[in-house]
Amino acid sequence: MKESLKRAPAPAAAPRLHRGILLLMSVATGLSVAGNYFAQPLLEVIGRELGLGTTMAALIVTAAQGGYAVGLILLVPLGDLVERRRLAVLLFAVTAVFLLVSALAPSGPVLLAGTALTAITSVAAQVVVPYAATLAAPGERGRVVGTVMAGLLLGGLLARTASGTLSALGGWRTIYWLNAVLVSVVAVLLWRFLPRLHTRVGLSYPALLRSTLAMFRHEPLLRWRAGIGALSFATFSVLWTAVTFLLSGPPYGWSEAAIGMFGLVGVVGAVTTPIAGRLADRGRVQQVSGVGTAVLALSWPVIGAGALSPGWLAVGVVLFNVSHQAVLNANQNVIYALRPESRNRLNSAFMTSCFLGGAAGSLLTSVAWTTAGWTGVTLLGGGLCTAAFVLWALERVHAKRL
Repeated sequence: MKESLKRAPAPAAAPRLHRGILLLMSVATGLSVAGNYFAQPLLEVIGRELGLGTTMAALIVTAAQGGYAVGLILLVPLGDLVERRRLAVLLFAVTAVFLLVSALAPSGPVLLAGTALTAITSVAAQVVVPYAATLAAPGERGRVVGTVMAGLLLGGLLARTASGTLSALGGWRTIYWLNAVLVSVVAVLLWRFLPRLHTRVGLSYPALLRSTLAMFRHEPLLRWRAGIGALSFATFSVLWTAVTFLLSGPPYGWSEAAIGMFGLVGVVGAVTTPIAGRLADRGRVQQVSGVGTAVLALSWPVIGAGALSPGWLAVGVVLFNVSHQAVLNANQNVIYALRPESRNRLNSAFMTSCFLGGAAGSLLTSVAWTTAGWTGVTLLGGGLCTAAFVLWALERVHAKRL
C-alpha cells in the first residue's frame, strides 16, 4: 500500500487551457449530470404513469445519487491511469445509451435501472473537472474549477426546468430522448477538441482503487472536507427532493412544468460559483468555507417559511444554493492542492463521499416528509447544515493544534 501512495512525479506540462475548451468542458459537465435530475420535478407524473407510490418514486432520486457514487469510486480514478480524453469520451457515449434505456422504460424497475446506469457513467463530469484543474495555470485554478463546476451545477438545476417544461409539451420521456442526442454530440466534440492528457502512475487498476481508499487514511484534510461535503450534499438532496412534494401538493398544487421552472431560482448559486473560485485563488478558501457553511444553516429557517409563501421559499433557495456552491468550490480547491499527481483519485474519494451523503439525504427526506411533512424536512435540512458548520469549525481547531 505504501508503494501505491508514494507521490509520483508531477505531470509534464499540460496543454494550455483556451477559453473555447473551457466553455466546452463546462457545457459537457452540465449535460453529463443533467440526466440524474430529470426525474425530480416529474416524480408525481412518473408515479402515475408507471404505478409507483411516493416511496418508490423517491427511490428514483436515490438510484441516481447512489449510482453516481458507484461511478465515482470505480470509474473516476481511471483518470490517473488511462488517457483522459479517451476515458471522458467513452463515458459520454455510454451515458447516451443508458439515457435511451430510461426513455424507453416500460416500468418502474427498468426506469430505476436506467437511472442508476446513467448515473454511474455520468461521472464523466468528474473526470473533466480535475482535467480542467490540471490544464489551468496555478494562479487561475480556483476560477477554472469554479467555471467548470458552474456548468455542472447549471446542468443539474436547468435539468429540472427543462424536464418539467418538456414533460408538459411531449411527456416525461421527451427530455431523456433529447439529452441522449446532446450527450452524443458532446462526445464527438470532446474527441475533436479536447487535448490529450495522460498522467502515468504505474499502478494496476486494483492498486489504483486501493490507493483511492487509502487517501482517507493518509490525508486528514480530505477526511474533514469529505465529511463537510457529504453533509452539504445530503441537505441539497433533502431540499430538491422535498420541494417537488411541497409544490405539487396543497396549498400550491403546481404542475410539473411550474415545478421545473422553480429550479431557475437555484441558477443564482451556480452563476456565483466562479466568484468563490477567485476568492480561493486569493487565499481566502477558509473564509469561504466558514461563511458558506454558516449561511447554509441560516437558509433553512427561511426555506421553512416557504410552506405557505413562494417568496420566502425562493429567497431561502437562493441563499442555500449560493452557499452550497461556495462550500463545494472551497472543498475542491483544498483537496486538489494536496496531491497534484493524484487529482482524479482525490476527486473520486471526495465526490463519492458527497454523493453517498446525497443518497442518504434523499432516503431521509421520504421518512421526514411522511412523518412530519415540510416541518420535518426543514428540521432535517437545518440539522445537517448545522453539522457541516460544526465540522468546519472542528477542522480549524484541529489545524491550529498541529
